Amino acid sequence: MKAGLEHVIVWEFRVVTGKEAEFIEKYGPEGIWARFFRNGRGYIKTELVRDVADSRRFLTLDYWQAEEDFERFREQNLTEYKRLDEQFAGLTKTETRLGAFKTS
Repeated sequence: MKAGLEHVIVWEFRVVTGKEAEFIEKYGPEGIWARFFRNGRGYIKTELVRDVADSRRFLTLDYWQAEEDFERFREQNLTEYKRLDEQFAGLTKTETRLGAFKTS
């Protein structure tokens, strides 16, 4: 892998009205998802951004050193990954994986 390149997974969420604060708490850089990912080799950080025109639209950006690091972590922790996903499903109307990207 080329030095400086990172694997970034981007998700778009449409949050249920009135659940924005709880969503930010769970999905932000200090939230339960980020704390869960910190157990993974190659995890770097999570960023949470909010749309300025639509206050219920958010993007999460999960940074990993390599795609293989994320895939290995997800595979090894699939039960907990699915549990967290189901636990917080009521916070969002939609959840869409926009893709995986490389930083330059």
